[in-house]
Amino acid sequence: MQINVIKIYTVITALLFAFSCNKNSGKPEISGVIKEHAVEISDASSIDRLIEKVGDKSLVLLGEASHGTSEFYIWRDKISRRLIEEKGFSFIVVEGDWSPCFEVNLYIKGIAHNDKTASEVLKKNFKRWPPWMWANSEVAKLVEWLRDYNSELPLDERVGFYGMDVYGQWVSIDRVKKYLQDSGIDTLQVLEENYKGFTRFAPDEWNYARAVAQGMPPVYSDMKIVTDTLRKNRDNLEQLNRLDYLNAKQNSIVAKNAEEYYRLAILDGPDGWNSRVYHMEETVWRLFDFYGENGRGIVWAHNTHIGDARATSMAERGQVNIGQLAREKIGEENVFSVGFSTFRGTVKAGYRWGLPGEVMTVPEGISNSYEYLFNKSGYDEFLLLLDDSIRENTAFNERRGHRAIGVVYDPAMERFGNYVPTILPRRYDALIFIKETEAVSPL
Repeated sequence: MQINVIKIYTVITALLFAFSCNKNSGKPEISGVIKEHAVEISDASSIDRLIEKVGDKSLVLLGEASHGTSEFYIWRDKISRRLIEEKGFSFIVVEGDWSPCFEVNLYIKGIAHNDKTASEVLKKNFKRWPPWMWANSEVAKLVEWLRDYNSELPLDERVGFYGMDVYGQWVSIDRVKKYLQDSGIDTLQVLEENYKGFTRFAPDEWNYARAVAQGMPPVYSDMKIVTDTLRKNRDNLEQLNRLDYLNAKQNSIVAKNAEEYYRLAILDGPDGWNSRVYHMEETVWRLFDFYGENGRGIVWAHNTHIGDARATSMAERGQVNIGQLAREKIGEENVFSVGFSTFRGTVKAGYRWGLPGEVMTVPEGISNSYEYLFNKSGYDEFLLLLDDSIRENTAFNERRGHRAIGVVYDPAMERFGNYVPTILPRRYDALIFIKETEAVSPL
C-alpha cells in the first residue's frame, strides 16, 4: 500500500495548528490594527482605494475562500468591471476548463453563436462536475455585461473570457481533431492517431494514470507532437483565423498537460499539484502574448492559487502557485493580488468528488484564525490594503489560520483541514472580508 507523504504531513500540520488555534484566543492588537486600517465597503464605488492601488499593474489576481460562495463572485465582478472600464484590462481568465470558457468568449464577443443568453451558454457548456462553479447566476450577470460592453468596441478590442485549468481534456481533444480536419493542411491530418494511446482510457483518466504507475509507457511524447506541429505551422494557420488557432493550440496543450497531470497526481509528492499550476500559469502568459504588449489580465481563482505560496505552509510541501510564479516572473510591482475571507454563512459544495452539490453551513471562524480576528473588527464587509504599515506590524508576521474551502467540503471536519497557516501581508496585496456569506446560485 502506498503512503501519501503529503497527505500525512498535511493532516499532522492541521491537527497541530488546530490545537494551537484553540489554545490561544488571538491577539487583540491585530483586531485593533484591522479596525484602524480597514475600509467599509458596500458597492463598487467603495473600492476606489483598491482600484487606485492597482495603478498600471498588468496582472490582477482575484481570489476566493471557496468555490461556492455568492459574494466572492459578486465582488470579483465589481472589481473586474471597474478594471475593464477604467484601466483598460483586456481579458479575464478563470479557474475553469478552456473549451467551455472559450464558448463564453465567443458569446461575449458576438462571434457566431447559437445561444441567445448567458444562462444558455453557461448551462450548455459547464456540465463537468462541479457545474455550479461557473454555471451560476452570478457569472451569468458578468457574462451579459461583458457582451454589452463589447458590443460597442471593434472586434480586435473586445474583452476576452478564458479558462486556464488542465481539466476537460476529452472535449479539448475533440476540438483539436475537428480543427485538424478543417484546417486543409495535409500534414496535419495524420496527427489524430497520436491521441489514441490516451483516449482509449476515456472517460476515466485515472485508469490511464494507474496503468502508467503499474509500468505502461506514458504517451506524453505522442501528444506533444500534435502541439509541436501546430506551433511549427503557426504562420500558415494564423492566417486562416488567429482566434481559431489560439483555441486549437490551447486545446492541444490542455490534452498534453492533462496527461502529465493525472500521471503525476496519482503519485506521492507535490508534482501533480505543481503540474496543474504550471499549466495555468503558462496559459496566462500565452494570453498576454495573444493580446500583445498592451495586454492586461485579470485572474479569477481560489485563494490557494492567487496568494503567494511562499507565505503559507504550501512552501514546506514543495508546492507553488500562480501568485508566487507571477511575482517571480514579472516582479511584485506588476502584480496585485486580492484575497477573500468569510466568518460564517453557507456554501455550495459536495461531501465527496462527484456527489451532488449541497448548500452547507460554514461555521464561525475558529479561535485565533484571521477570520475570527476579522470578525472582531466590527465591520460586516471591509477592504484591507496590506501596505507597509501592515507588513511592518510584528503581529501580522506570524502564521495564523486562513480559511480555505474547496468543492469537496465537510463542515464538521473543517478545523482539521480547511485552515492554511498564512502570513497574510506576504500572501496578498489586499483582502476583502464579508462577515456572513451565502451559497452561490446554480443555474
